[in-house]
Amino acid sequence: MDYLPVFLDLKSKNILIIGAGDIALNKIKILLSCKAIINIISQDVSLEIQDLIKNKKIFWISKEFKISFLENMFLVIAATNNTKLNKKIFEICNKNRILVNVVDDKSRCSFIFPSIINRSPIIVAISSAGKAPVLLRLLRKKIESMLPIKFGNIAKIAGKWREIVKNNFSNILERKNFWEKLFNSIFIQYVINGQEKKAISILKNMIKRPNTLIGEVILVGAGPGNSDLLTLRAVQVMQDADVVLYDNLISKDILNFIRRDAKCIYVGKKAGIKSITQKKIIKLLIFLAKEGKKVVRLKGGDPFIFGRGGEELEALKNANINVQVVPGITAGIGISAYSGIPLTHRDYAQGVIFITGHKCFNNVLNNWSVLSDSSYTLVIYMASLKASEISKQLILNGRLQSTPVAIISQGTTIKQKVTIGRLDEIDKIFKLTISPSLLIIGDVVSLHKKLTWFKDSTLF
Repeated sequence: MDYLPVFLDLKSKNILIIGAGDIALNKIKILLSCKAIINIISQDVSLEIQDLIKNKKIFWISKEFKISFLENMFLVIAATNNTKLNKKIFEICNKNRILVNVVDDKSRCSFIFPSIINRSPIIVAISSAGKAPVLLRLLRKKIESMLPIKFGNIAKIAGKWREIVKNNFSNILERKNFWEKLFNSIFIQYVINGQEKKAISILKNMIKRPNTLIGEVILVGAGPGNSDLLTLRAVQVMQDADVVLYDNLISKDILNFIRRDAKCIYVGKKAGIKSITQKKIIKLLIFLAKEGKKVVRLKGGDPFIFGRGGEELEALKNANINVQVVPGITAGIGISAYSGIPLTHRDYAQGVIFITGHKCFNNVLNNWSVLSDSSYTLVIYMASLKASEISKQLILNGRLQSTPVAIISQGTTIKQKVTIGRLDEIDKIFKLTISPSLLIIGDVVSLHKKLTWFKDSTLF
């Protein structure tokens, strides 16, 4: 290890900064957040630093550096363009055992500033010892994305209740188990969502009944197929899950994001093939949650767009199960974007309608006059089984036979295939495509040739 990572208490401690440019300003902002007393030495002072001086947040003590200014200083930062002065400051500080940092000169630093992720009171500091700053920036972004802004509030609440928990659990192992159980429960999500009253209610219940099992179900949208389109929240939840119930359209790449020791249960349904019923899926979700498990219900696209998420959420609520919903990019939006087909365009379509073809004719009355309005783009999920009927009804109700259509199979993946044709050719086109597929009908489809960017298309 080139450096020992330590956290310094700088409250009310004197810090000396020589220089008052942009680099110095960045250091000042960090040090102010630590409630340090900041003293500036510089010939010239930037406008932002002038404002801080006027508001007495920092102190401008001189234009020229003198050795006497080092008295009572806890640490020193040299941020000047004068290499001779920087060298002199470093040597004097080193001799007097004062922590010193010469900006952008690693050889003249007795300490360095790490890259900081601030979720106070939780602070994450990372460093490459000055060897790979760009790599460090990328790593910082990844860690920041994993820690929600309100993550620090979890530690604040835990701090307030620490003594109470200690009084209720005299055994160290019991206390450890309590905190582990709490931090693996929905308590965390309530805090992150700003629902602190609900979070504290969970905490209180766990103190009263520490052996009570607190499970939850999280409905997660996995997006249209490409694992790159998973939301950050979806990945976080999948890596925390004890059990994952996943659908037919979930790829192996997406399943790889699930933590290794989680149990994965396939509950996919495919048209025309016998499979597990929706009632059984709901019963299984409730059973697993009541066992105290964190259960993820992983669905293709978005749970609330033809994903039966509403039914599952309603049943879980009725069973008093803790629930969350993580939206996903629905197939209609994701696949159309990867096909270069804008669903709305001021010159072609004033709106878009999403429908499912699976139950288009099973005792469900569609308003065909609305669906046949050429000013709307029509996006149809699961259209293959009823393709000819859909085409027939739309033409009967006013859509032109020549209306452009696109059938996209395995959208957003490397196997994506876009077939372009006419409304009166839908049935024939579907015979040449494979599932899963999405049907887009409307004048915006004519933009595909010009706007395509992901994969080439096939003209029927």
